[in-house]
Amino acid sequence: MSKLPTTFSDLITEAEQLDLYEALINQVNKDFLLANIDLDFEVNILPSSLKYLLHEVIYKLIQEKFADYLNLLYIVDVSEAKIKALDGSDTLKLSEDVTFLVLQRAWQKVWFKNHYRR
Repeated sequence: MSKLPTTFSDLITEAEQLDLYEALINQVNKDFLLANIDLDFEVNILPSSLKYLLHEVIYKLIQEKFADYLNLLYIVDVSEAKIKALDGSDTLKLSEDVTFLVLQRAWQKVWFKNHYRR
C-alpha cells in the first residue's frame, strides 16, 4: 500500500477496482459487532448509503453513547493522533471525519489481508 486513500470516493474507487468492496463492508460489520454496536450492512449497500448510515450512527454515538464511541475507535484501531487532530467543536463535522477514519482503517485491514494472502 503506497498510501491510504484520502477521500471517501478514492477509497471506494480503490476498493471496487480491487474487487474488495464486499470485504470492506464485511470488515466494517465485524468491527461494529466486536464493539457491540448493532449495525449490519448488506454487502451490496451503495457507497453513498454506507457513508450516510455510518455517519448517522457515529454521530449518535458521540451524542448519546460516548463510551461506546470510544470503544468503537479502540476496536477499529483508529489512530489516537488522527482523532486528536480533528476539530471537535462541530459534532456533525467531527462525526463525518471520524466516519472516514473508520472506513479508512477498515480498508487498511482489508487491503493488507488481501495483499499478504497471495
